[in-house]
Amino acid sequence: MELKAIKASIDKWNNREVLTSCLGIIDLTSLNSTDTASKIELMIDKVNNFTSNFEEYPSVAAICVYPNFASTVKKRLLNKSIQIAVVGGVFPSSQSFLSVKVDECKIAVAQGADEVDIVLPLSHFLAGEFEEASNEIREIKKAIGEVHLKVILETGALSPEEIEKASMLAMEAGADFIKTSTGKMEPAATPEAALIMCKAIKEYHSKTGRKVGFKPAGGIVTPEDAILYYAIVDTILGKEWLNPKYFRLGASRLANNLLTNLENKTVNYF
Repeated sequence: MELKAIKASIDKWNNREVLTSCLGIIDLTSLNSTDTASKIELMIDKVNNFTSNFEEYPSVAAICVYPNFASTVKKRLLNKSIQIAVVGGVFPSSQSFLSVKVDECKIAVAQGADEVDIVLPLSHFLAGEFEEASNEIREIKKAIGEVHLKVILETGALSPEEIEKASMLAMEAGADFIKTSTGKMEPAATPEAALIMCKAIKEYHSKTGRKVGFKPAGGIVTPEDAILYYAIVDTILGKEWLNPKYFRLGASRLANNLLTNLENKTVNYF
């Protein structure tokens, strides 16, 4: 019912201010098997030059790449307020030895990553091995220290009840963010999953006082998509979450579509 009510009043958020804010919470993402250092450098150069081309808009919040490109981003990125995010822990399957996952994340941090996005070990979670799933998250968080850990639930593989349980499990194990999807399976992010996860974050915050961030990712392409997730966060968690510290949009194509909307002309900058 809440989602229906949010959608019914979506015009409240359909404005220039919200669209501009959405630009500033994007994790600009390139996670392709065909990625090369030169392709990542081209993306970084566009981020470096963004303000000179679009001075009235905020830069993206982060650049998200595979861990082997962390050092590439670190060397080339000029705006040090933009976070360097990597997908770690044997993304997107999380199917390997824990020691391999831990080492991959540690190496990425050593090479410049500010944030690490890992996938909830579904091999344990779906088998009901919840302590084992929790332990993997705890061990990776311990290994990367103060670097932010985002835990991807892969909500498309979970029931609503499982999404709620996975959200609480990840937060209790030390996640700084919970994230919907890898973008590598369907369905990816959905408003229904977002609503469940935001309610879990609210419940966890009320119990512990600790704020955990939320990141929908996968299939978020249009300004309308962005506005809906913004509206869900605003409605469930409130304005304290409407900033890059606690809210991100994982996307590769969204930035151009937001700019197209804001500029009233086709923009293919990124």
